[in-house]
Amino acid sequence: MDKPDERKKPRAPRATRLLDVDAWIDSTLYEAGFIARETWENLTIFFRRFRVTGWRRAVIELLSECATLGAGGSVVMLVLALPAFDETSKDWRNQGDFAVTFLDRYGNEIGQRGIFQRDSVPLDEMPDHVVNAVLATEDRRFFEHFGIDFIGLLRAMTVNVQANSVVQGGSTITQQLAKNLFLSNERTVERKVKEAFLSLWLEMNLTKKEILQLYLDRAYLGGGTFGLAAAADFYFGKNIKDLTLAEGAMLAGLFKAPTKYAPHINLPAARARANEVLSNMVQGGFLTEGQVLSARLHPADVVDRGDRKSPDYFLDYAFDEAKRIASKYGIHSMVARTTVDLDLQSAAEETLEYHLRQYGKDYGVTEGAIVMLENNGAVRAIVGGRDYGESQFNRATKALRQAGSSFKIYTYTAAMEAGLTPDSIVVDGPISWGNWSPKNYGRGYAGRVTITTALTRSLNSVPVRLAKEKLSIPVIKAEAEKMGVESPLESHKTMVLGTSGMTVMDQATGYNTLANGGFVGTRHAITQLVTRTGDVFYDFDRDGPKPKRAVSEKAVSEMNSMLVQVPEIGTGKRAALPGIRVAGKTGTTQSYRDAWFCGFTGNYTAAVWMGNDDFRPTRNMTGGSLPAMSWERLMEYAHKNLDLKPIPGIQHPFVDHKTAAKVAESAKTEEQKNAEQKLERPAVLSHASTEFLKELSGRFRSAPVIEAPPEPKTLSAL
Repeated sequence: MDKPDERKKPRAPRATRLLDVDAWIDSTLYEAGFIARETWENLTIFFRRFRVTGWRRAVIELLSECATLGAGGSVVMLVLALPAFDETSKDWRNQGDFAVTFLDRYGNEIGQRGIFQRDSVPLDEMPDHVVNAVLATEDRRFFEHFGIDFIGLLRAMTVNVQANSVVQGGSTITQQLAKNLFLSNERTVERKVKEAFLSLWLEMNLTKKEILQLYLDRAYLGGGTFGLAAAADFYFGKNIKDLTLAEGAMLAGLFKAPTKYAPHINLPAARARANEVLSNMVQGGFLTEGQVLSARLHPADVVDRGDRKSPDYFLDYAFDEAKRIASKYGIHSMVARTTVDLDLQSAAEETLEYHLRQYGKDYGVTEGAIVMLENNGAVRAIVGGRDYGESQFNRATKALRQAGSSFKIYTYTAAMEAGLTPDSIVVDGPISWGNWSPKNYGRGYAGRVTITTALTRSLNSVPVRLAKEKLSIPVIKAEAEKMGVESPLESHKTMVLGTSGMTVMDQATGYNTLANGGFVGTRHAITQLVTRTGDVFYDFDRDGPKPKRAVSEKAVSEMNSMLVQVPEIGTGKRAALPGIRVAGKTGTTQSYRDAWFCGFTGNYTAAVWMGNDDFRPTRNMTGGSLPAMSWERLMEYAHKNLDLKPIPGIQHPFVDHKTAAKVAESAKTEEQKNAEQKLERPAVLSHASTEFLKELSGRFRSAPVIEAPPEPKTLSAL
């Protein structure tokens, strides 16, 4: 029998289930909102206790804004400082194990590098009065702050405001060490931010004792010496452990301005500075007035080292070259005969300082650099800045500055190589290259002109037109690199007008290629490297790179025929030398930030740059003003008592004396005529002649005395 059908229970409709879910969501949200409102009301009631009104509210708002801006500023500063921390990942403690004694071109010792820095004396073995003299003068609260001394900074600001000048500095020893180890001396906000963060990094990673030891070992103290131990030996001929209070005070005074207070250059200034250090020791509580009285009454004397300044910027460059060469031979201790001519080096330093001192304020320019080469490639002088003691950053070999119109020689050389001639006609008129429309300096256009006219008048549209229509950016870049430019050049079209950063050494090398007949590979600062036992293991003539042609003889001749007209009828009239053919080119960058004059005669090539470390614009300074005047002053000195050589492609080294003198005189301002003091170059003996005279003098001194024969007796005496 079949079972009866069982009835299934009816299921709830789908709509009913959805309504249940919706109701649950609504109730949950309502309850959550109710709880949130209740919580917010309770919080509001709680915080009403802290509500302030009136002036108190204004203070709170101000503090809140300061906290917000401070947090944002800290993030910005950290971003600016991050690149500096890349340096900390390197082996910054290692100074290398090279020890080099340098000789000038005539064989006279001029300085050392490497060896002095390694002669470190542990801090515990240094006399207390020497260390305390440094602390009293440079950073009295060194053991109390954490890298940045806000109290000392406030004190320094107060003293400076009262004196209406910069009397005290606010940088701590840690900050100065951070600058010496990782940064340059450029005066920019970015550098100060990096310095602050690196100071904190040093404090977290080193002990106070280690920081002070590094500072005393690495600081430049004049005379080509780095560190207290080296300075003690150089100035006093003593071990640092044997220094008196007066001598220690004199060394402590060098940290501020080693060039200015170097005792072998200016002993009265060094003694006056030492007296200030003694006063600082008394004020800081390190000694009493009675304890320093003897040092005041009996100031330190120094070993006679002569009054010639050490060519420090050149030595830094030569040291790098010596290390690069010697590393191939596995030799680390050596004597290097260099190419530097100390007379030309001193003249270059004097020339730069003279023009910056005389005209720097009017033009708003504070720095400069000069490189001088003999046309055989020998580096005769390098000036990397006004004061090595204040800034060891070598602006001549490391600073990348826009070259302006002085870069045009590479474009025109490429044009000559491509078959154009100085008489080729090019249109000087408006031109656009994409969204770039360069204009001439005077905003006008000359129409159809020869390339010679375009170069001598420094027209901008012509090289741009040549690059766009006849050449190309890669061709011009390759030409500059062939001519010895080592700085990385941009591949942007604006590089035709010198927007790429270049060093002064690059410019001198490039122009020297035209002065040397189109050959490169001859630039050198080292002529010989000799072991301590006297074995010559490197000789430039024997082992150096051989010259190779970079520019054809035709292009050299054509370029030089145009460049000699720049000082005669073009933008470089102030660089004209009376009676001597000069080839060169001026350069001025946008907003007058950089000004150049680079040029050569048949004997020497020199490049002069002037500007500001912080890239601040000058007051309308062009390459035809101070740089050309400095170049002329240096070159006039260099060519005294010299056999003149012709410029390649120029048949005669002389020009009509009356015409040349007239051009040179007309280019000088009245102020320059009244203030200019001519340098007189002394006659120079060769090294062989000097050694012969020394040997002859020694033989005369050691020769036995010849007694005079007795006088014959007269008849009267008989």
